[in-house]
Amino acid sequence: MRRSVDAHPPRPVYRRPALVPGLLAAIVALAGLALVGTEAFMPIRYVLAIMALIIAWFAVEARHWWWLPILLAIAVLWNPAFPIPFAGIWGVAAQYLAALGFLVVAAFFKVSPRAESGVDTPGAP
Repeated sequence: MRRSVDAHPPRPVYRRPALVPGLLAAIVALAGLALVGTEAFMPIRYVLAIMALIIAWFAVEARHWWWLPILLAIAVLWNPAFPIPFAGIWGVAAQYLAALGFLVVAAFFKVSPRAESGVDTPGAP
């Protein structure tokens, strides 16, 4: 009796739209540790807030609402328009938490092709 070469069903292919922006944002957050509490910290705020909003948009498109609290908290706390002062040990701890948040989202945020096609989404034809 012949066995089929494809004994296992094919594994689903996932896209990871938050991987690159999440890793870049984590690197920027860790690089910004040296600038916490200085005027030179403003570009770090811009990058982190923008990256958080970009990844949040990916989460909204994929209907992964559970990532939004982390991302929106980072976008609000690192908001350059109305800056919240970061200084001392709390500023350093916040930078580490932001880097950790970006790494967690980058590692676990996956979109299946089935969800992308709208098959399982409400209101899909």
